Amino acid sequence: LSQFCANDPEVFVQAALLAQDYCDAIDLNLGCPQMIAKRGHYGAFLQEEWDLLQRMILLANEKLSVPITCKIRVFPEIDKTVKYAQMLEKAGCQLLTVHGRTKEQKGPLAGVASWEHIQAVRKAVSIPVFANGNIQCLRDVEECIRKTGVHGVMSAEGNLHNPALFEGRNPLVWEMAEEYLEIVQKYPCPLSYVRAHLFKLWHHTLQVYQQLREELAKVKTLEGIVDVNRELKLRCQEEIANQKEGEKPKEGLPFFHWICQPYIRPGPKVRCKENGASGTERGVRGKRALEEEEDGNSELLSKNKQKKKLRNPNKSFDPSLKPKYAKCDQCGNPKGNKCVFNMCRGCCKKRAFRETADCPGHGLLFKTKYEKSLSWQSSQRVIQNPEHSRRRDVDVGETAVLKEAGDS
Repeated sequence: LSQFCANDPEVFVQAALLAQDYCDAIDLNLGCPQMIAKRGHYGAFLQEEWDLLQRMILLANEKLSVPITCKIRVFPEIDKTVKYAQMLEKAGCQLLTVHGRTKEQKGPLAGVASWEHIQAVRKAVSIPVFANGNIQCLRDVEECIRKTGVHGVMSAEGNLHNPALFEGRNPLVWEMAEEYLEIVQKYPCPLSYVRAHLFKLWHHTLQVYQQLREELAKVKTLEGIVDVNRELKLRCQEEIANQKEGEKPKEGLPFFHWICQPYIRPGPKVRCKENGASGTERGVRGKRALEEEEDGNSELLSKNKQKKKLRNPNKSFDPSLKPKYAKCDQCGNPKGNKCVFNMCRGCCKKRAFRETADCPGHGLLFKTKYEKSLSWQSSQRVIQNPEHSRRRDVDVGETAVLKEAGDS
């Protein structure tokens, strides 16, 4: 399965044609709720544009030799979600994955996915339906299928924290890491991808061994990551050897931190006891909240900003001091200050190419280059046919003489 994000039928199909010989189906992602999807105008931010989605799916069905599938998020209303799914089926979607959360339910606001929405979609369409959301272990898979009647189940975060989820196992974290790193050695990928996977896989263990978290963040080679995994294994084995009989997992975990298990994301508000204040309700300080702190107090800054503060003590993170950028007329990204179309470089390049125009502000000279090309082609014709060129000059001269004679 090859998944694409798109908002243009022609571009989507042209990209899908490049991939169709290497996969069994093409999936249109209509479920991404991230800010990058909002800026790029794709994912869950297309769920109100039914005419556009119909055109994309219809054209894909016409041009592609493999099935077209879709992944969506739900609307707050079950009825609207059902109509949305039926519209996609009618357009030609041949398998539908339903994530039972709205596009607003993400990060600390994710909450619980609605299996009720998924069940309603399953009953309303005749194509296969997969469910997504609330899947943390194999028991959740079985319960989801029983309650919704879906044909299959997907898992994202649950599977990242425990890659053996669908086997019903909870293996040791370093064993899963060893298996994963062997795959990476065989099929190399950017180191940032490897780090991202291991931060999920080792989530609970890195809360205990903070130094290893720092080492994983700084390491520059795959061999270095293998060494971090080896050190993590040694520390966990030492902790297991010193474990007291009857000792239970801490922090309310179902298993000890060295065992693969789900991470339950905290809600938007938590109860905590801090500095002697029992039962004080405090908002969860997420990444974005930390970035919006108006003072330079390092205790309230993210680790990344604390490092920047060490390098430059005079640096301020006051958002009111940040420069305000004008937005691109097309996509909402910052526009070029000298762009003749008032667009960002990406949108400007597309328009300038389409209209054969220049934008000196972005260094795009399609019109100039086109005119130079015509001039060069003309000069080449003169070089290749000098006699014809000279004869044409004589004809032009004779015409001018006859015109003068006629005028007199």
